[in-house]
Formats: sequence, structure tokens, C-alpha cells
Amino acid sequence: EAASEPASEAALPDGVYTADFDTDSSMFHANEANDGKGTLTVKDGQMTFHVSLVSKTILNLYPGLAEDAKAEGAELLQPTTDTVTYSDGLSDEVYGFDIPVEALDEDFQLAILGTKGKWYDHTVRVANAQPAAAEAPADGTYTCDVTLEGGSGRATVESPAVLTVADG
Repeated sequence: EAASEPASEAALPDGVYTADFDTDSSMFHANEANDGKGTLTVKDGQMTFHVSLVSKTILNLYPGLAEDAKAEGAELLQPTTDTVTYSDGLSDEVYGFDIPVEALDEDFQLAILGTKGKWYDHTVRVANAQPAAAEAPADGTYTCDVTLEGGSGRATVESPAVLTVADG
């Protein structure tokens, strides 16, 4: 009798992270506006990586080998239309994809289908996940509860406190 495999568990707690997207190709990579990075979302132990590519020339992705992607019934990853903004301020619409990730810092196979209708095999890796920076709330005045911990106990703060956000 075969021993059952333990269920795969995400290496990170639920949350949103930035991570590197490394590939074996100079033609298939994350958009330069994103410095080779994408967004890793961990929810209920499942990891999904969103990467914006350089153009709209890659039409589908398949987690696995090109040969398997050609099979009838293969579940292809569909593109999203992402807007990227480059350092010079110009923006462009490109395709992005949500890629399921089984493990961080490990190579896996990802097949791509380009506009010429041919599938190509690639080896990719999602690595160096870091907690995503929280966005500042919109400009305005907010009330928030504040709790101080540790220290000498001499510092105090009134709670609730008023927080004002101006110019981000």
C-alpha cells in the first residue's frame, strides 16, 4: 500500500508579496517597468503569481510542458490586460498572467503560446518573496486606535488618534 503524500503547503502565510520572476529566456520575462518582479498572492495555502509581460505577443501559458498544452482539454492560462508605467512616465498595455505556484525558489515548467501559434517550453522560478508595501490611504483625515507596547511606560498617546494624509 502506497503511503499518502502530505498536502502541499504554501511556504508563506496568507498575504500579498512581491517576488522575482526568473526565466530561461530573454524574450519571455517580466516587464521592465516592474524590475523583473510580479505579485505573489497566498490565500488558503494556495500561491498564485501575477506577472505583467513585455507585450501582447504571448497569448496563453500552460503550467507544464508544451506537449501537454497541445492536448485536448488542457487548461490554458488566459491573459489579463495590464497597464504598466515606465520610468519615463509613458504607459503601455501588455498581457499579464496569473500563474499557480507549487513551491518558491524552485524551477518549474511553463509552456507559452505566441502569436505564431507555436508552443515553447520554458523553465521559470518565482523567488525572493517579500511582503508587499502597503499603499498609503487616500488623502484625508482618519481616526484610528493606537496602542503602545514595550518601552519604559513613560510615553503615552491619546486613542483614538487623528491621522491626516496629504499628498500620499
